[in-house]
Amino acid sequence: MTEEREGEWQEQAETELLVPLEKYLAAGVRIGTHIKNKFMEQFIYSVRPDGLFLLDVRKIDERIRIAAKFIAQYDPKDVVAVSARVYGQRPVSKFAEYTGVIAITGRFLPGIFTNPVLDNYIEAKLLIATDPRSDAQAIREAAIKGIPVIALCDTDNVCSYVDLVIPVNNKGKKSLALVYWLLARQVLRERGELKPDEDLPEGVEAFEAKAIMI
Repeated sequence: MTEEREGEWQEQAETELLVPLEKYLAAGVRIGTHIKNKFMEQFIYSVRPDGLFLLDVRKIDERIRIAAKFIAQYDPKDVVAVSARVYGQRPVSKFAEYTGVIAITGRFLPGIFTNPVLDNYIEAKLLIATDPRSDAQAIREAAIKGIPVIALCDTDNVCSYVDLVIPVNNKGKKSLALVYWLLARQVLRERGELKPDEDLPEGVEAFEAKAIMI
């Protein structure tokens, strides 16, 4: 491929993405871990000299679109988004603020999906998890109840009971902010609440976790 044709291809690829490629790269969405499992291999683009696996940005973008279409089919009151991971809690809360879904941040108490006698029982129909490892309790209960699961999965995540994987760096605060911002925007576009080229009133930085004071 000539340099000219390669430049044309890159320009075409970027116009098809939800945000410019540079924005994805700056947020670190593709930076994985030093570990990969067999299922996540299909989403890995390459490996850096330092051994970190890199996810395919185009597949990240594609899965965000698919997830948004799926989420938009549900009544917001039937959708639960969870994050036990600290950097995912603000993104999940902002996502819920814009889309109307239920947000559960911090510890997911046992029985929320499975024990109807609890005051905090939720009869969910869709679960969005930020990390299959830290959100394992919610995913297990969703599996017991037959609730479909969308999860943000890094290269080292085991994807048992996950129905739709969004391959992404689910540990970085900038990465999580961008992914949930894009998900919120795309869900609202799919519902017709935003025009196809319209953005959210707030930028990605509004979804980013604040610095933790020690």
